[in-house]
Order: sequence, then structure tokens, then C-alpha cells
Amino acid sequence: MTATPTAIRTIRVDLSANPYPIVIGAGSLDLLGEQVRASGFKAGTKVLVVTNPEVNGPYGARALASLTAAGFDASTLVIEAGEDQKTPATVALIHDAAFERRLERGSLIVALGGGVVGDMAGFAAASWLRGIAVVQVPTTLLAMVDAAIGGKTGVNHPGGKNLIGAFHQPRLVLIDPDVLATLPAREFRAGMAEVIKYGVIGDSELFAALEAAPSGLAGRQAVGPELLQSLLERSAAAKAKVVAADEREGGLRAILNYGHTLGHVVETLTGYGTYLHGEAVGLGMLAAGRLATALGLWSPAEEERQRRLIAAAGLPIDFPALDPEAVLACLQGDKKVRDGRVRFVLPTAIGQVVIRDDVSAGAIRSALAELGAVPA
Repeated sequence: MTATPTAIRTIRVDLSANPYPIVIGAGSLDLLGEQVRASGFKAGTKVLVVTNPEVNGPYGARALASLTAAGFDASTLVIEAGEDQKTPATVALIHDAAFERRLERGSLIVALGGGVVGDMAGFAAASWLRGIAVVQVPTTLLAMVDAAIGGKTGVNHPGGKNLIGAFHQPRLVLIDPDVLATLPAREFRAGMAEVIKYGVIGDSELFAALEAAPSGLAGRQAVGPELLQSLLERSAAAKAKVVAADEREGGLRAILNYGHTLGHVVETLTGYGTYLHGEAVGLGMLAAGRLATALGLWSPAEEERQRRLIAAAGLPIDFPALDPEAVLACLQGDKKVRDGRVRFVLPTAIGQVVIRDDVSAGAIRSALAELGAVPA
């Protein structure tokens, strides 16, 4: 059943070269064609919608109908999109479809799916004909608040997550919270990790609002439509502000990696797919919080507030058993290493973080041991 679009909120990502809108509103999927036209694409433009089977079933026809009604020459490619499918081989399938359907430099790829689809479709767009346009239509909470915004695209390498990729900003991000109705509960909970991240790194009011949620955070129904709309808008605005100030992660944007440094280690060492990305980020935030407390950067009380909120979102708080030397070796392969030094984003208060590259191997081992990840 098609929803009637309600009030639409537009948030701008004010990049100096290629600014673009984030359009948020219930029922907005049916405005996809209209919004793409408003982004400067003319009728007759070839559009390839890349999606996965789970999303294509309930939403693929609606997206295609909206694009076709707006005059676009649109078609769909359905790919498998689990984290274990996030490889150059899957991107090659998108390239093959682009060739078969004769996509040109003025053509467009639409990523209709979660973060994995968005990353792969974005990277395919960045690398096809040296770069064609991409529009992100995220269908998971995690992608809505984080992955679809900011232009990071890429795939995994056996040695680490997202080591192969490119910065390629979308022309439009369209967020319809109604599509979360079909999102599995575990995926919704995973997305809450990124929302909590925004609270810790720069929005203490958002963090407090999450703490005060009367029905909890462990599902769409529990959160409710008003808080959901608010957290989508606040998260999108927070990321838009950081990306506009630091498009290619030269400085400030690194704070968005809070929880990701050790979270990526968890994903890599346990095998992609064992933990959802957001679940691993939640564990990474717990580890970063423990390091921050050990280094005297914030208080045990604030660390406990973070732990309680992560638990309230239904995210795992028990670390898997990890070999400490494997953890340290994996950290050295992280994209954010500079001159051999691992950069950690560490909180100094709820709403404030610093970037440190002087965290010792001993401190990392101790923090993980205290969290039960490795033998003390």
C-alpha cells in the first residue's frame, strides 16, 4: 500500500563544490522521481536502480514506478547484499549491468537498500566511466543516519573492512522512515548504535532524549514516529555539518569513526556477518569508553550511561573472545592509521570527543580484558 507523503524536511549538505539535499519524510519514496528531477536530471536519463531481494520485494516496484512516471528510462538490478557479498566481484556485477544497459556519463545509479547496497552501488558509480551520479535511498536505520550520507563508498578486503573504495558524494539522499516497517528488529537495533554515536560525539541533548525514551529503543514501535523523525533529522544534520566541514576526512570528520576502530576489528576477526555493523560499532563504543575512563578522559559515571543506553537499544554488550595480538595486528591495517599510529576517537564527556594517537598496546589489551574480550 502506498503511503501519502507527509511533511518533508530537507537538510543541506553544504559542500563547496557539490552540495546536495537530504530529503526526509514519511511516504517520500513515492516522490523519488520528482526529487531526482529537482536534482537536475532531465526526462529520458537512464537510471539503474541497484537493490537486493529483501528490499526489491516491498519497495522496488514503487521506486521504479516513481522514476518512470517522472520520465526516466529506469531499470532494476537485484544483487545479494550481505556483508560477505561486499566485494569487488559484486561491484563487477553492477559494472556489467551498466555496460549492458548502456549507462552514459549523464546517467544515474540509484542505491535502494541498506549500507552494503549503498556502499557498493556508490563505488560502482564512482568507478564507472570515471564517475557517474548516484542517488542514495537508504532502507535501514543505519544507512539513513550514517552510511548513505557523506560520500564514503567501497568494499571489503580480506585484510580489513572498506579498504577498497572512493569518496563519491551522492546528488540526493532520500529517506522515507515508513520503509523501516519491514526492517528486521535486529537491523533496527543495529542502526541505533550510530544514533547513540551522534549523541556521544556532539549532541548531549540527543543522548538525553534517547535515555528518556519512555518505551525504550529496541524497535521501531518502541521508539515511536515522533522520536524516530527527530533522531533521523538530528543525525542527518549532525553528519551533514561534519561532512561539509571536512569532506575527505582530513581532520574533524574522523570523529564520525567513534566506535568504528575496534568495531571494525570485531567484524574482521569474527568473520563478516557474525555481527551486524551496528552491533560491532556498539562494542567498539564500549571499548572506546573503557579506554577513555582508563586514561582519565571521562568519568566512570559517563561510561556507565553509555553502557546502559547501548544495552537499552538491545545491542550486544558482551565481547567475543579475541586474540589480543590479532587485535593489535588488525588495528595496524585500519584506514585511519597515520605513520604507524592508530588514531582513536575517545569521549571526554557526553557530547564531546578527542582524537588520540598515543594509546598504548598495553592500554588496549587491558581495556579489552576488562570487558571480557581477552584473558587478563
